[in-house]
Amino acid sequence: MMEQHTEVTKPQTLDELIQILHKIFEGDEINVEEVQNIMESYESNPQEWVKYAKFDQYRYTRNLVDEGNGKFNLMILCWGEGHGSSIHDHTDSHCFMKLLQGQLKETLFEWPGGRAQGTMVQKSQRVLQENQCAYINDSIGLHRVENVSHTECAVSLHLYSPPFQQCQAFDQRTGHKNTVKMTFWSKYGERTPVEVVMCQENN
Repeated sequence: MMEQHTEVTKPQTLDELIQILHKIFEGDEINVEEVQNIMESYESNPQEWVKYAKFDQYRYTRNLVDEGNGKFNLMILCWGEGHGSSIHDHTDSHCFMKLLQGQLKETLFEWPGGRAQGTMVQKSQRVLQENQCAYINDSIGLHRVENVSHTECAVSLHLYSPPFQQCQAFDQRTGHKNTVKMTFWSKYGERTPVEVVMCQENN
């Protein structure tokens, strides 16, 4: 019996990539290799994604591009010079990361073991180049992503399925973790309202 194989054309634009991803994620099964290949085959064109690319002076930003009918979140992350993430997990989700511009260093870590706290064990390290697409999930390990360049910004396209609102961040020296709420710097090219917490004194 021949294996069912979906022939997918190479996405020529970011919009076409989004349409193809919607089709792929209609079912309940995810073919990791297929998603990775499709994302890798899209050739980055800054004119198509620049409206989502919002930078912040102090930290990397997460900018929502598409909500994938509730099956996935597609977002663009913008990394200024020297910006990086904490070591983090992916809350039992699939995580695809494609480089649109610049380079990013990915460092993979083992999960910290039981009660024995201590320096986290590094598994591997690689530098992702433009148009490469990486994949990680919690069974592979934890990772940290950094733009190590002091002169170039980096932009990456991320797909998380299913979407998640929080993850665990880990301290490299101790393995201690804490829960971090995920927020979007912008949605669909528009800045999200900054939450202002007002302190009211009791008179």
